[in-house]
Amino acid sequence: MTEYGRGRAPEPWHPEDPLYGDQGYTGHPAQQGQLPYAGDQQQYAQAPQHQDPRFQDPQLQAPQFQDGQQYQQHPDQLPQQYQQYPQEGFLPQQQYQQSDQPQPAYGGQPWDTGQGQYAGAPAPADPYPGADPYAGAEPYAQQTGAGFPGEAPDLYATPEAYPPPVPPSRRHLEPEPGSQDTDLLTEDPEEESEPLAGDGDGRGGEGGRRGGRSKKTKAKPRRRGVSCLVAAVVVAAVLGGGGYYGYTYIKARYGPGEDYAGPGLEETVDVEIPKNATLAQMGSILEKAGVVASAKAFITAADTPKGKGIQPGTYPLKKKMSAAAAVALMTDPSKLNVIIVPEGKRNAAVYEMIDNKLGKPQGTTQEIAKREAKNLGLPAWAGNNPQLMDPLEGFLYPARYDLTKNMPPEVLLKQMVKNATDKYTELGIESKAKSLGLENPLQVITVASLVNAEGKNHDDFRKMSEVVYNRLKKTNDVTNQKLEFDSTYNYVKGTSNINFSLKEARTFDNPYNTHFVKGLPPGPIDNPGADALSATLNPDHGGWMFFVSVDGKTTTFTKTYEEHQRLAAEFQERQKQKNGG
Repeated sequence: MTEYGRGRAPEPWHPEDPLYGDQGYTGHPAQQGQLPYAGDQQQYAQAPQHQDPRFQDPQLQAPQFQDGQQYQQHPDQLPQQYQQYPQEGFLPQQQYQQSDQPQPAYGGQPWDTGQGQYAGAPAPADPYPGADPYAGAEPYAQQTGAGFPGEAPDLYATPEAYPPPVPPSRRHLEPEPGSQDTDLLTEDPEEESEPLAGDGDGRGGEGGRRGGRSKKTKAKPRRRGVSCLVAAVVVAAVLGGGGYYGYTYIKARYGPGEDYAGPGLEETVDVEIPKNATLAQMGSILEKAGVVASAKAFITAADTPKGKGIQPGTYPLKKKMSAAAAVALMTDPSKLNVIIVPEGKRNAAVYEMIDNKLGKPQGTTQEIAKREAKNLGLPAWAGNNPQLMDPLEGFLYPARYDLTKNMPPEVLLKQMVKNATDKYTELGIESKAKSLGLENPLQVITVASLVNAEGKNHDDFRKMSEVVYNRLKKTNDVTNQKLEFDSTYNYVKGTSNINFSLKEARTFDNPYNTHFVKGLPPGPIDNPGADALSATLNPDHGGWMFFVSVDGKTTTFTKTYEEHQRLAAEFQERQKQKNGG
């Protein structure tokens, strides 16, 4: 920082400005044709500068002298003519003679370009002494450094001078010379533009900015016809393509979809529908299998209360079926390629169902079960009693099983045994057997099979399990620990009769006949379901000892033998009337 200011003066505003250029050694803009650093010994006289308060800080300007040398003395030793304003940094007020050149006007309002000379009026008083000395100065006024010999000419006053700054509102409106877009200025390309306020050549003053063209350049004709044709073709192509794709999208989205006609070909395929599959997923599976023409057609046909009830499983369907035919087949349980094991179903009936579904000769599955019983996944605590009629009884768990084409019976049997074992493990029957007064987990399943065979609902199941536990007690002197369940005698006989000779049953010697033996049979007599298993683990504890179904629909439980005898007599009388006796 120098003793005259804090830094360099601002540079001129445009590269084409005559004053634009490199900064001199003393902070002054370099003048054209001069070398400010020609050497250390020889000094060149510098031309007086244009004093513009917008671009120069008065404190940055070193005083210039006529002999071209910088004065190096102390400020107090300066010549008298330079000591008038040693600190303020600006020149004394001078009298200026106003130029007779008119000022340009833009939009009816005069705008000062700074080219005119002002005369006479003294500088306005500074309301804030010590503040910026140029606060009240005109922004573009030309200040002449009177009192300094060698004053430089006004470089903006010659005809070849670069025009002064343009007001912001007028910038970028005039096109470059030779531009074809002159019709943007006026609607009529041949309309003459009026000159700005000033002389007849349109200048804003002598040496001022050329305010505009004296006449608008006539615009060259454009090839608008070709452009419009190209634009029309593009618009037509876009609209046509968009319309086609829009129609295709709407048709695919909301249309019924492609569909076949009729019940399909003779070729049959097994289609597996997984659990929790939606109609859309089902349609996609059927379409990939070649059953229906499109998933959309299937969704439309299946969007009914009956269609929404389609169950998971394997379906034997025809190739190229109509969507309606496929839905009709899949909503028919008899057409579903699955096997459903009901609760309380005996193994003999299950074997027969498997043979029918897999197309095997009768007895095939039962023979495999007898031969491969130890290889089908039974738990270690099952199948060890030599008196068992069927080691798999009670392990063909009631559920729905999907069948596939050419499925071997042993594969299906393994799946059933696994389901049963998993369920028994989940219920924890091994740990609960002792607390129920039973010897092993197999006896828990046996009790559940008896409960499922004799009861009709969950409430019956809980009371029925209480009857079993009470009759198994050693303190039972009414039946002497005999269960006397008719279902056990029917199991041995392979029947399901209600009316049979009780005298014959009591004399029929078989370990499964509870009318003849005490305690439980060697093993289960059917495959109990979840309700029967739950009731077996949670009996009613009502002290029930007897039960009878008088009407064949409702089961009545009693605690004493006398009540049971009365109900039994009523049951026998009803049976005689039913048989016409």
